[in-house]
Amino acid sequence: MKKAIKPFIGLMLVMMIVSGCSSGTETKQTQATKPLNLMSPSELTTLDTSVMLDFPDAIVQTAAFEGLYALNDKDQLIPAAAKAMPEISEDGKTYIIKLRDDAKWSNDDPVTAADFEYAWKKMIDPKNGFVYSFLVADTILNAEDISNGKKPVEELGVKAMDDQTLEIKLKEAKPYFTSVLAFPTFFPQNQKFVEEKGKDYGTTSENVVYNGPFIVENWKQTDLSWDLKKNEKYWDQSNVKSDQIHYEVVKEASTALNLFEDGQLDVATVTGELAKQNQSNPDYHSYPTATMNYIRLNQKRKEKDTPLKNENLRKALSLGIDKENLVNNIIADGSKPLYGAITEGFVSNPKTGVDFREEAGNLMIYNKEEALKYWELAKKELGDKITLDLMVTDDGSYKKMGESLQGSLEKLFSGLTINVTALPTETALNLSRESDYDLFLIYWTPDYQDPISTLNMLRTGNDRNYSNAKYDGLLDDASQKYATDLEKRWETLIAAEKEGIENTAGMIIISQNQQSVLQNEQVKGLSYHTFAAPLTLKNVYKEAK
Repeated sequence: MKKAIKPFIGLMLVMMIVSGCSSGTETKQTQATKPLNLMSPSELTTLDTSVMLDFPDAIVQTAAFEGLYALNDKDQLIPAAAKAMPEISEDGKTYIIKLRDDAKWSNDDPVTAADFEYAWKKMIDPKNGFVYSFLVADTILNAEDISNGKKPVEELGVKAMDDQTLEIKLKEAKPYFTSVLAFPTFFPQNQKFVEEKGKDYGTTSENVVYNGPFIVENWKQTDLSWDLKKNEKYWDQSNVKSDQIHYEVVKEASTALNLFEDGQLDVATVTGELAKQNQSNPDYHSYPTATMNYIRLNQKRKEKDTPLKNENLRKALSLGIDKENLVNNIIADGSKPLYGAITEGFVSNPKTGVDFREEAGNLMIYNKEEALKYWELAKKELGDKITLDLMVTDDGSYKKMGESLQGSLEKLFSGLTINVTALPTETALNLSRESDYDLFLIYWTPDYQDPISTLNMLRTGNDRNYSNAKYDGLLDDASQKYATDLEKRWETLIAAEKEGIENTAGMIIISQNQQSVLQNEQVKGLSYHTFAAPLTLKNVYKEAK
């Protein structure tokens, strides 16, 4: 999400009791019709799956649209719009996927293979400049050349053979490709409707047609609330557990806690000291995630090199952060210090089953003495006074983390000044796309279940202007030379992580998030995920007493 997403910092649900008064007696609702109130930590930016920016987008889009495959509560891929798992050629480069014939859009149009072909070609068209087009460019035949303007969009390796048959050709074997298809970038779009709405498509809930479990209502861009209503045209609507879900944007954990204690919320995300104080609460629950907090280090801003072009400075900063203290005393929500870009428990060695983080070991452990050595080397090259801007999102926990980092680093490194700026998430992400920052504290969740989803962030051409030929070569070997040799591919990815994170300090890894919540015991069906959308809503409901 790319993370960063990719992390989704919270979701809250509350039952709204509706009483009938015309006869003076209470009207009881069935379990399936009890509305739920959910909280999002930041705004929904778009309903156009091509333009997705952040976790709230991914969560709402995964509720309102359906791709070929979805995730169950164990993070396993299951058929969704597809009728079955794909047929894959022996060389791993051709996928044939059969679609179910009972899927409809909310306007009654059938969902067809052509809807997927159209959406993916729209995604890769260079005139659109979509953020997540890299997922198509990284995987599908001719996509990279199309993205660079060297081939026409029509040559993308995807074709609707008939209404229910989609053929996909990859540029090389991608053992993780099926998991990519659960991400909103690869969801279908109804071409006739999209073209009819033009630039207005996805900007309001009315300017969209839906093929997922829910339809969105009462939303336009900049709104801080919206509704999800059960989609009666959805092929599997009998298994959608909630009839209506209401969303409100709430950015402060203290507000969420107050609402929970007041009985107005059924699930409240808690962070920092609030999480610490509530760990013995019987309503406290903690869910593992594959989301990491990290700091992007931008080396070129407005056509001018930043101080972070200097490798010694990057290493000084990376080694000078006491992650144990930051995570345990500032974040304090059950998250863990993380010593590498690939989170613990996310993916395992395909041969031995050993977790990537265990096999790759700990990188860039806090070392004050080494940090100061690199700081002195950096000052010799950059001067005694170094000023950096640190951008954070305006979520309360990130502001707190940013201020803690500012204080500890300025104290450790004499001559360092860090200016912290907190901005709305969408604003911050847009500035990061334009490389208009020095340091950016943000989160990331893998888009699909493979280390390369995260490691690709540092491939040459990124928005933080990190470029390393050795690193690129290792990723190329993993993608091409060892595409079908899974053991060698694994070893190469471990080497790439070490090169990017430890040898050259391309980014600073902080922590692995834990989703800590206070949850009413009646709430069931929350499914947290380690890739794609961090949460799915199809099975969420509140159990009747």
